[in-house]
Amino acid sequence: MSEDFLHKKLNERKEQHAFRQLRLPDGKTDFCSNDYLGIATNGLIEKSLSAISPYSPGTQPQAAQVPDRPPRHGSGGSRLLAGNYSLIEETERQLAAFHNAAAGLIFNSGYDANLGLLSSVPQRGDTILYDYLSHASIRDGIRLSFARSFSFLHNDLADLGKRLQAAVSSGDQTTGDSQTIAGDQPHAGNIFVVTESVFSMDGDQAPLQAIAALCAQYGAHLIVDEAHATGVIGKKGEGLVQDLGLEKECFARIHTFGKAVGCHGAVILGSQQLRDYLINFSRALIYTTALPESSVLAISKAYELLPQMDKERSRLLQLIARFQQASLHFERLNSATPIQGVIVPGNEAVRALAARLQAAGLDVRPILYPTVPKGSERLRIVLHAFNTIEEMDALISEL
Repeated sequence: MSEDFLHKKLNERKEQHAFRQLRLPDGKTDFCSNDYLGIATNGLIEKSLSAISPYSPGTQPQAAQVPDRPPRHGSGGSRLLAGNYSLIEETERQLAAFHNAAAGLIFNSGYDANLGLLSSVPQRGDTILYDYLSHASIRDGIRLSFARSFSFLHNDLADLGKRLQAAVSSGDQTTGDSQTIAGDQPHAGNIFVVTESVFSMDGDQAPLQAIAALCAQYGAHLIVDEAHATGVIGKKGEGLVQDLGLEKECFARIHTFGKAVGCHGAVILGSQQLRDYLINFSRALIYTTALPESSVLAISKAYELLPQMDKERSRLLQLIARFQQASLHFERLNSATPIQGVIVPGNEAVRALAARLQAAGLDVRPILYPTVPKGSERLRIVLHAFNTIEEMDALISEL
């Protein structure tokens, strides 16, 4: 059977200089991973676990009790069948307490969490307003919803205000990149505003206080993805929402563990009623095998480490300032987070510059169109607490 249809699409990618390939790590200086604090790189979870007397009864970390046997690497099923166990519920309570939330529900990844939340909560007749630069997982979750959806200009409060006013007044919602269901009549229903606290490609922060005020003004439910703020922003790495004291202004928060937390999975935080709703209606939770004990124990231990990592967060601020103050030959995005962008328009040009940096032993990756809009292709440079001043200066010198 012919696979010409695959060959055609792959060739299109190659002609656009956008063909993706998997690569193995090769010892270069890490300026591309999301391991901001070095928890994964430095094996801090493993060291923390090895300090515990091996699986003896009564020996437990601060919040979640260690099993009296080696933690299992399989859960046996979904949470509603054989895959629920005491450690995962204890860890959910630990995370909710850390993030000052009423309840939390663990998902297998940040992608699953956004997909599971946004595909199940907004209903037909509801409206979702989302930042134009929102992550693919947010967009995909919205596509699976029966709600209408409209993007607003990135971090643009005036445009968000207009969209909210239109949703409340049930006015003309036929412009923009909406997803109107055939036969639907204009109806405001519930309104959900979705944004990220720190954006994954630009590294900038959402004006959450102003967005929360607009949501309160128009009776909208605020959903914040804290993926790239978790562990990095806040006195203990709680994220931007808590750093600003906006916990009670949010309908839901998503914290993922695959970045600064140094492991895998995610949690959706909100009310106990939201947790119950997701258990009953979120297909991304109901129809997938639960994370095993080994993964959940790593999450629990990582969250015990976060409050102790003031030195690493301070180091990040130092490296961010050094990079922002450097004189470069390229346009640089204004970011106060570990995600630093250097704009190099054109897929071919940005790939060539990345190859030059790779040849110099610096692992910097290009971000190509269509991942970012045409003309805003960039180097996505990620700074880590374990990067040295010498490594930073080598990167700056090459740029």
